[in-house]
Amino acid sequence: MTTLDKVVGRAPTRIDGREKVTGAARYAYEYPVPNAVYVWPVQATIARGRVRAVHGGAALALPGVIAVLNSGNVSRLRPADDAELAVLQSADVAYRGQIVAAVVASTLEGAREAASAVRVDYDEQEHDVVLSPDNPRIFSPRKANAGFPGTVHWGDAESALTAAPAGVDATYTTPAEHASPMEPHATIAFWEGETLTLYNADQAPWMSATAIAALFGLADGAVSIVADHTGGGFGSKAVPRPPTVLAALAARAVGRPVKVAMTRQQMFPLVSYRTPTVQRVRLGAELDGRLTAVWHDALQQSSKRVEYTEQTVAASRMMYATPNSHTAHRLLQLDVPTPSWMRAPGEAPGMFALESAMDELAYALGMDPVELRVVNEPALDPESGLPFSSRNLIACLREGAARFGWAGRDPAPGLRRQGRWLVGTGVASSTYPVLTMASTATVRAEPTGRFVVEIAAADIGTGARTALAQVAADELGVPMDRITVLVGRSVFGPAPFAGGSMGTASWSWAVSKACRALVRELDERAGVIPPEGLQARADTTEDLAAQERFSRHSFGAQFAEVKVDVDSGQVRIERLLGVFAAGRIVNAGTARSQFLGGMTMGISMALHESLQLDPRFGDFTNHDLATYHIASNADVRGIEAHWIDEHDDRLNPVGVKGIGEVGIVGTAAAIANAVFHATGSRQRDLPITLDRVRAAMHTG
Repeated sequence: MTTLDKVVGRAPTRIDGREKVTGAARYAYEYPVPNAVYVWPVQATIARGRVRAVHGGAALALPGVIAVLNSGNVSRLRPADDAELAVLQSADVAYRGQIVAAVVASTLEGAREAASAVRVDYDEQEHDVVLSPDNPRIFSPRKANAGFPGTVHWGDAESALTAAPAGVDATYTTPAEHASPMEPHATIAFWEGETLTLYNADQAPWMSATAIAALFGLADGAVSIVADHTGGGFGSKAVPRPPTVLAALAARAVGRPVKVAMTRQQMFPLVSYRTPTVQRVRLGAELDGRLTAVWHDALQQSSKRVEYTEQTVAASRMMYATPNSHTAHRLLQLDVPTPSWMRAPGEAPGMFALESAMDELAYALGMDPVELRVVNEPALDPESGLPFSSRNLIACLREGAARFGWAGRDPAPGLRRQGRWLVGTGVASSTYPVLTMASTATVRAEPTGRFVVEIAAADIGTGARTALAQVAADELGVPMDRITVLVGRSVFGPAPFAGGSMGTASWSWAVSKACRALVRELDERAGVIPPEGLQARADTTEDLAAQERFSRHSFGAQFAEVKVDVDSGQVRIERLLGVFAAGRIVNAGTARSQFLGGMTMGISMALHESLQLDPRFGDFTNHDLATYHIASNADVRGIEAHWIDEHDDRLNPVGVKGIGEVGIVGTAAAIANAVFHATGSRQRDLPITLDRVRAAMHTG
């Protein structure tokens, strides 16, 4: 093999860029499948109860209508850990918007019209849908998402808080939020005997295929998922959701290929959302800023079907040094859809609370907020006692402060004014754990001199194809234009989802290992490729098991400058700057896009996003993009993302940490802290709307 200049770390053009901009990239709903029909769900109009009868006669009388499906005429599914997947398996209604029936018709328009003609009779029951701290059914779960313990404590936090010469005790709230990816959840399903093919909007082709096979009681490999391109997911497409199951059930019921695509309104109850939180943070500190105690309690909700607990307080266990800590999750199960993953689950809302409290502590001590964080830098992970594989939070804070011009900041709040605008700046830390899962990959050398990489990764718009091509090119010692990367097919074998910032870290490990094995084979053959080609396959299961124990995390620092209108309370973000320590950056161009994308979602979290619950009916009232607001170009005048050159050889062969989540974490807190610096009034409830700002300024 030849030696070429390395391409990992550079910014080559995305190899799927032309397909994307010309419309040639094919998404789930766009595959040409002959003889396809369409399914449209009928959704529950009550929050809790039972379906007494489904009257489908009027729908069946309409032209082109093939079937009206309900809990009495579809295939029986096997029990699943996620009860949300038990589509049409029972007459019970667990939340408003649940699928209670469906219409299959020869046209999309016909299915939609017929669904509106289906009449459903209910036995309605009283519902409970409000997350209230006074509800007697609140309990402490044993485990949180990703296996984090529900409660962790060391030392005596209560006594330390009482004895501390300085402290903070405040409650912060975050609302329910929806991922709202650009591509709606969509599926084409068709059966051939006992095999099922799904063209699916999917973040995890192999994992989803495995889950669907188990749900339908099929043999391993009987479900094939194709997801060549996926238009965003932010966690909502990382596991199968009810629309995919509905498509498979409908296709089996009518014996024809079935297409389903959710409308934006249908997605809000059916494909998960971020749980709202009520978080109490108590910090105790010496007068020099050193923390003596951290107390972080998070109340959140789940459905009565599934006990999902987001790991909201997990980051507070390892972020700063403290001899005393108490961190706990509390959960209330309600008659609502099940919340689930949304970009940086746990860390995004949890770090808003912690980093806001750290800012409050800095002001209470008369201390610079950057220096307070530096003073509390731990030598080891405070929770586990393990050494960090690398921890460059201080470097991010220092680099960010220099780039932002933090040194010239007036520390007193509410003093800077430009005409009708109050001006303020704020800072917050970011973190996200480095996660990896076992993966397989195959690399094939072809007689033409080209190389083909096959891996069941998912490119959800992040540039995974390009990054993996860069890794393969460096390992094989060939130019990138000789590499073809095939992703998005479950048949390529076990591979984790694109989520949890683990995709590139996990996939690149398998690709690197397969490439190295292929190079050894080629070296043994003196570089001669047989006519049938030559391939190597890698599995990283044993490699992960043999890893040394370290605390592995990405870190970052977010700096924000805001202006606040003294009359209206409107918040404008003048500058947002992030500096990150995220291991080796594979592609500088796509990495920057990921950081900026996360920070933009952080702006949405800070200023806009909030699902509004109507307690009378138990559903979200703002279930479209006209009323569920997200950030746009006009919401920030300047946004920058930078990173430090971090080398960490304790991660994986490529040195990758993952960057998809860390950009959103800390952004909302930095903005909230800047609003306080501008106005002198603290914003502890997201989103920071003008009415809240005005109220705080007038009472503060």
